[in-house]
Amino acid sequence: MQSQMACTEPTHLSPLKLTAVFDSYWRFAVERQNVFFRRLAGEPGPWTTDPIVLAHKFTNAYRASDRVSQYLVRHVIYREDLPTSGAEVLFRTLLFKLFNKIETWKLLEQTFGAITFKDYRFEHYDEVLSQAMRAGKRIYSAAYIMPPGSSAFGHSAKHQNHLRLLERMMADNLAGQLEKMQRMQQAFELLRSYPTIGDFLAYQFVTDINYSEITNFSEMDFVIPGPGAKDGIRKCFADSAGLNEAELIRLMVDNQEREFERLGISFQSLWGRRLQLIDCQNLFCEVDKYARVAHPDIAGISGRTRIKQKFSPTGALVDPWYPPKWGINEKIAASFSAGEITRQSDQEIPVASPGRQKILDLGDPL
Repeated sequence: MQSQMACTEPTHLSPLKLTAVFDSYWRFAVERQNVFFRRLAGEPGPWTTDPIVLAHKFTNAYRASDRVSQYLVRHVIYREDLPTSGAEVLFRTLLFKLFNKIETWKLLEQTFGAITFKDYRFEHYDEVLSQAMRAGKRIYSAAYIMPPGSSAFGHSAKHQNHLRLLERMMADNLAGQLEKMQRMQQAFELLRSYPTIGDFLAYQFVTDINYSEITNFSEMDFVIPGPGAKDGIRKCFADSAGLNEAELIRLMVDNQEREFERLGISFQSLWGRRLQLIDCQNLFCEVDKYARVAHPDIAGISGRTRIKQKFSPTGALVDPWYPPKWGINEKIAASFSAGEITRQSDQEIPVASPGRQKILDLGDPL
């Protein structure tokens, strides 16, 4: 087993006290991002020799690269065939995110055609979703738990309460209110004021809305750590030196290049876009899971010891596409046409595995 203080503590982070998970955080970020680029390049699997990443499901280093986020941006928010007003974009963004499941969105599209607030009727949507549930289909993602909302809206079925929540947001002209806001925290607090929406959901929702043109907040503006991230933070820092969790996430963002250089590893950014607060928050959640296997002697808050979800590829990755205001879609198109997405074959990355450090030669055939 790894010692809690196995990593060399960087003097620039003094008086913080680190555990071995802190170094694994950065190594995991590099390896998960490398897997992303290998899959984009069309390389045959397996895409890693890290036994933990190979066996288990982890989200991408960048939240916006994940399958559901990509679908939201590409097939829900930015649609030339659907209305582009703030109210309509907000309606379909939140409708999608309340269930957070691609199959549920597709079911609604197959039934109603164009998804618009103008044509929305509670009874129609309720019947389609209720029918799906009666047929044994899951209409919610398992990624996070949505509160039922029955105490606020009075319905017995969770989806009915969430449709009523969405109706209330539309009646309040939520899109118009958000369009006037200059800070992400203001938008977060407004979302947080609605029934059933706590800190975690409000932060996730404001991040998703911010992929659209309704708002234009920097992803460096504000962060709220979720439960998994809090576990990861506890595992990385034996002593936080008085910094709160949001401050520790910002510290990771601010020091990312220095930490990669210190460890002698190369991180392939998102076409020049650094890891943002939301990404480093997510990476804490993922390293919490990773450390359950790599560092079983280092405890978090929840006490969980296993990674539940196994990795199962869903097929080839399509070319990624991000919010146009980020200015990276043109770079992606150019890199594909120029054949620049290739394996970084000249680096060796040490990745923690139970009881030892395994050297991964990323140039070796997988």
